[in-house]
This record gives sequence, structure tokens and C-alpha cells, in this order.
Amino acid sequence: MKGESTNFMLLAFKEAQNAYNSNEVPIGAVVVKNGLVVGSGFNQVILHQSVSKHAEINAINAASKKLNNYRLTGCDIYVTLEPCHMCAKAIVDARLNKLYFATPEPKTGAVISIDTFLDSSHLNHRVSYSYGEMQQESAALLKKFFQLKRS
Repeated sequence: MKGESTNFMLLAFKEAQNAYNSNEVPIGAVVVKNGLVVGSGFNQVILHQSVSKHAEINAINAASKKLNNYRLTGCDIYVTLEPCHMCAKAIVDARLNKLYFATPEPKTGAVISIDTFLDSSHLNHRVSYSYGEMQQESAALLKKFFQLKRS
């Protein structure tokens, strides 16, 4: 499973590179069901002038459209950065099984960094999670992006 997990995180990283190449914060995501990618997305906040166009939301919407269902039971999501609260809630509401994320987000990460939202006892759906796959690559791409913005 680890090799398959790496392949899906690599696809999410390629989505993050699409964001980078589009001058968007380089975050990418893919939704997987039964070993197949059913949705992918990258940040498009600037392009669409919409705060809700995060990579996770875009990937969830693409998967929902492809599967013709807003409930993505039996699906997992791979993301290059720890989700914010908005995206963590969307992951729960979509009924995703598992979240894999590459690197923590110390300022807005809602899973392990500033909050442990997915561990909240009041949620009506449990999403398991793990992180660390491609952490260095994802963190380096984000760092490069923000260094270029500051120069």
C-alpha cells in the first residue's frame, strides 16, 4: 500500500505544481476510489476570485461530479498540505474514508497543527488520517513559492 500511497501523493504534488505554475499557492489534491483517481484539483483562489477554490474542495467537487454523488464513501483524499478548517469540514461532509497529507500547516492546519478537528467527538463521520509522505518536497515547493513572492 505504501507504494500506491506514494503514487497518489505524487499525483497530488503534480497538481500542486500546476498551482505553482498558475501563480497560485502550490497545493494539490486527488480523490481516489478503488485504486483509481476520481477527482483532482489545485488551488484556484486567484483565478476564480473565490476563497472556496482550495485544492481539496476542487478535487472533492470533481470526484462528486464524476461519481454523480456528493457522498464520496469508499474514497480517500491525498493533499500536499494539511487542510484548513473549511477543507477539513468538506472532507467530513463528503464522507471520505481517509485523509493523507504531506506536510503540516502551522498557521491554519486544522488536523494536527492549530486544531484536531477530525478528532472532534461531535462529528457524525470519522475520517482517519496520516501524514508525512512527500513532506520535504511539498514543504520545499511552498517555501520556494513564498520566497519568490517576497522578493
